[in-house]
Amino acid sequence: MRPLRYSINVSLDGCCHHEAGLPPDEESMHYWTAQVERADALLYGRVTYEMMESAWRKPATGRWPDWMGEWDIPFAETIDRAKKHVVSSTLNEVDWNAELVRGDLREAVQRLKQEPGEGLSVGGVTLPLALADLGLIDEYEFVVHPVLAGHGPTLLAGLRERIQLELVDRHEFRSGAVAIRCRPALIAG
Repeated sequence: MRPLRYSINVSLDGCCHHEAGLPPDEESMHYWTAQVERADALLYGRVTYEMMESAWRKPATGRWPDWMGEWDIPFAETIDRAKKHVVSSTLNEVDWNAELVRGDLREAVQRLKQEPGEGLSVGGVTLPLALADLGLIDEYEFVVHPVLAGHGPTLLAGLRERIQLELVDRHEFRSGAVAIRCRPALIAG
């Protein structure tokens, strides 16, 4: 069974708004490119899907926008070509190499996890909370930025039960951000 990994940037005070952390730099974009490449497919809710599509979908002109630096382009190309699954009850159709996920969330995600491959990657705020509550996330990856945002959506706010994690790996960035990768701990019972 392929693992479901939740990856997101987060400030020290738990804010996971996409503009709350440090600005992306070459090192962080290389890191995120590698993380997206680890996944066979991306799993998004509607809001995250639309936000990512507006930023990272290759324009019809075939040229990336001028705002992208040369180190943004590998990430853009990787996410642009990635297979995507979109959980939404309001969208009637999706494109950008995507398909809609309908029906019972637990059953739908378990089916995706049972497909062959190296893993699924989920991002965003609302969908990962639901998946964590269902016990479906196999790995959590947080890139913690040395920033206090003071506002914005908070990481996994409203989680029904505590999830104890064990550290699997960590990576320190020159910017001061730290990536930590954790898995749910196996509790002896």
